[in-house]
Amino acid sequence: MIAARQRASARYYQRPDRGRMSNGFLTNAYDTTLTALRGLGAYTRLGKDAGILRWETMVNVRTPGFETNDYAFQTTADYLFVNGNVGLSYVKPTRWYQNVFLVAGTQGSRNFDGDLTDQQFHAGMFGTTRQFWGVNLFAIMRPDLADDRLLRGGPVARRPGTNFLSLNVNSDSRRAVIGSLNASYSTNSKGGWGSNLSLGAEFRPTSSVLVSLSPSWSDSRALLQYVKSVGDPTAVAFAGRRYVLSTLRQKSLGFDTRLNVTFTPTMTLQLYAQPFIASGEYFEFKEFNAPRQGAWSVYGRDRGTITAAGTGAAHTYTVDPDGGGAAAPFTIANPDFSFRSLRGNAVFRWEYLPGSTLYFAWTHSRADQASVGDFDFARDREALFQARPDNIILIKASWWLAR
Repeated sequence: MIAARQRASARYYQRPDRGRMSNGFLTNAYDTTLTALRGLGAYTRLGKDAGILRWETMVNVRTPGFETNDYAFQTTADYLFVNGNVGLSYVKPTRWYQNVFLVAGTQGSRNFDGDLTDQQFHAGMFGTTRQFWGVNLFAIMRPDLADDRLLRGGPVARRPGTNFLSLNVNSDSRRAVIGSLNASYSTNSKGGWGSNLSLGAEFRPTSSVLVSLSPSWSDSRALLQYVKSVGDPTAVAFAGRRYVLSTLRQKSLGFDTRLNVTFTPTMTLQLYAQPFIASGEYFEFKEFNAPRQGAWSVYGRDRGTITAAGTGAAHTYTVDPDGGGAAAPFTIANPDFSFRSLRGNAVFRWEYLPGSTLYFAWTHSRADQASVGDFDFARDREALFQARPDNIILIKASWWLAR
């Protein structure tokens, strides 16, 4: 169990280029004989949260051996994180706005080997117009950074710098019809990008009925999607393994729908449905040229050869990483996917006596997937409704016993 915790994604003790610190709270050496992990966490913040001028600075530390999964969910350890922000808060309405908050700051993180794993500079504006519309704009810039988790226990790699911009707008929440728009776009220094767009509409025809619709669309081109690792004694720089990555073009479409009806103060109905379609196409399989730097080589273009065979779930790629040299060829199973799902539920609640409640609940779910990477709405919609559904009906009653 302790060995598994050491290999887990929160710390990757088995990473071949990890520094070896002394025993104690700062230990990060992979040791299968350990019977316990020892670690330390600390957090402190100093700030000014009132007035026009506001500021904060914060330090958050988790040593490599820090472990909380016995009582809480933990995604990562091994970091020293610091940040600083300064802001201007204007809460007195003017002819231009009801309120506005401006913020700018920076943050950074290093692991206990000293690698700079996070650094960003950010700025944002958050406000409410005179018409009570909310408008939020936020921008982030990150340089090239070390990544000690990208290769899933392999050496530290270097990921390209990114720029991110988001815009959120929502109309006056006091109205019977409320609209919202959330959009974001990101790019990186090597040609990757991602975009997200979601629209929202809430309609309240009466005080007892609320209808909510929220379609969303995302499209991205990630350059460094992890695929697998294979043993290869000729890959000396990577401690005898090759770490295969890929470009991933991913698209997804969702449509959240809600209906809430209040018949009486003691009787309500809630309906929810979420159809969702996603696809992912893997191409340009590659590997880094050396640890701790950002250059890579694409198989079949920059190094070796790659050959495709079969179709659908039987589709495979055979890679010879050095084109007939000493390295042995290996095979990659088709990672492309198309996923479709529909989830929905209905809950009827009736408080038939004060403190005594009756619930009728129905849950519907269906899902289907295929080994194809293109997004085809007509095909995926048809496959979704052909999938076998799971239906669960639950009746729950409670009765308040008067004293």
